[in-house]
Amino acid sequence: MKFTEFNLDERLLEAISYMGFEEATPVQEKVMPVILDNRDLIACAQTGTGKTGAYVIPILNKLITKEDYSVDTLIIVPTRELAVQIEQQIQGLSYFISVSSVAIYGGGDGNDWVSKKEALLNGTDVIIATPGKLLSYLKTGDVSFKSIKHLVLDEADRMLDMGFINDIQAIISYLPKKHQTLMFSATMPRNILQLARKVLHSPVEISLSVSKPAEGVDQKVYLVYDEQKVKLLAHLFNERKDFDSILIFTATKRKVFDIVMSLNKNGFPSHGISSDLEQEKREEVLGKFRAKRIRILVATNVMSRGIDIKEINLVVNYDMPHDSEDYVHRVGRTARVNAQGEAITLVTPKEIGKLRKIEELIETSIPKPEPPQSIGPVPGWDEREHPAAENREFKSKKKRYPKFRDKRRRTSPPAG
Repeated sequence: MKFTEFNLDERLLEAISYMGFEEATPVQEKVMPVILDNRDLIACAQTGTGKTGAYVIPILNKLITKEDYSVDTLIIVPTRELAVQIEQQIQGLSYFISVSSVAIYGGGDGNDWVSKKEALLNGTDVIIATPGKLLSYLKTGDVSFKSIKHLVLDEADRMLDMGFINDIQAIISYLPKKHQTLMFSATMPRNILQLARKVLHSPVEISLSVSKPAEGVDQKVYLVYDEQKVKLLAHLFNERKDFDSILIFTATKRKVFDIVMSLNKNGFPSHGISSDLEQEKREEVLGKFRAKRIRILVATNVMSRGIDIKEINLVVNYDMPHDSEDYVHRVGRTARVNAQGEAITLVTPKEIGKLRKIEELIETSIPKPEPPQSIGPVPGWDEREHPAAENREFKSKKKRYPKFRDKRRRTSPPAG
C-alpha cells in the first residue's frame, strides 16, 4: 500500500518521498488508519518493522492544522538513544511543515536542563522523553501537560522491564483524561496487558509476527570456546572485507573495552559504546557509525532496541543474550525494513541450552557451520555443560586474569 492512499497532506507526502519511502510496511498499513481515526491502540510489533513511522506520520498529519503553541504529543521511550532517533525521524518527516519537537533525557548539564525546560514552557508540539527525566520536570510544577492530545508509549515492555511502571503512571496523572493513547510493545506479557487496561480506552489490538527475525537476515551460529572468539571474528571479518558496518553485542560494559582492545590489536579498528560514555561522546560515536566512518562498533544491549541505522551488514552476538527476546532485538539491527543482512552468534558449550530456547522462540533451526581450523580444536555439540568444557573455560579465565578464583570449589566442612 502506497502512502498516497492514506489521504495525507501533500507536504507530508513530499517529506516521506524525500526520505525515500514509497510503500508502507505491514505495521504502518494496519496502524496508521487507526491513529488517523483517533482510536486508542495497542500494537505488538517487532523491531525493524517501521513502527516509529507508523505513529509519527499520522500524528504529524494531525498537527499540520494545529494553530496554538501548546504541547500536543508526548512520546515516552525507555532510552535516550531511542528518544534521539525518534526526534531525528520527526525532524525529517516535518521538513516541509511547521512542527517543533524536542527530546528530553538524562545526561546533560545545567544549561541543557534550562533549554529543555524553556522548550516545555514555550510550547513544543512533540515531546520525546525518558520517564525519569520527564517526571523531574513535571515535579517542579512549572510544566503543564493539560493540552496533551496524543500519548505514545513506545517499547512498553522494555520500560516495564527497566522498572519504569510507577514513573509512567505518575506521568499519566499529569495528562488530561481525554487523549488518544498508543501503546507499542515487541512482546505482550501479562504486565503489559494490565497496564493497557489501566491507560487505554476500548483499544484496537494489532499484532504482527512477533518474536521472529526479519526474513532478510542470514543467521549463523558457531560453537567455540571463549578464548577462540576474537580469532573467529578476525577470520570472519577478513572474509567480509566489503562490509562497512558491523555491530557487535556483548554482555557487559567491561567486555566492550576488552573486545575493542583485542580487535584493534588484531588489526581491526573498532570503537565501543556503553552507558559509561558521556551522552555527547555516545552521540558522536553513533554519528560516525551511521556515516560509515566507524566500521566496527562494540556495544551492550543499550543498542539492541530503538537505534535506526540503515544498512548494517553484520550483527555479531559475541555473548549470548540473557533473554531469547533480546536475540530478536539484536538481530533486528540488520536487514531493517526489507533489506538484507547477516547475523552471527558465538556460543560456548554451557550456552547451548540458551540457543535451544532461541530456536524454539523463532521456530527455526539456525544453521551451524563448522568454525575454521585456523582457530584450533572446537567443542562438539554434545558437549553440553560438559566438565571438560567448564574446566577449559576456567583455565582460560585463570590465564587472562591471574587473580581469578575458582568459585566452584567448595570449602571443607568445619571439624566436628
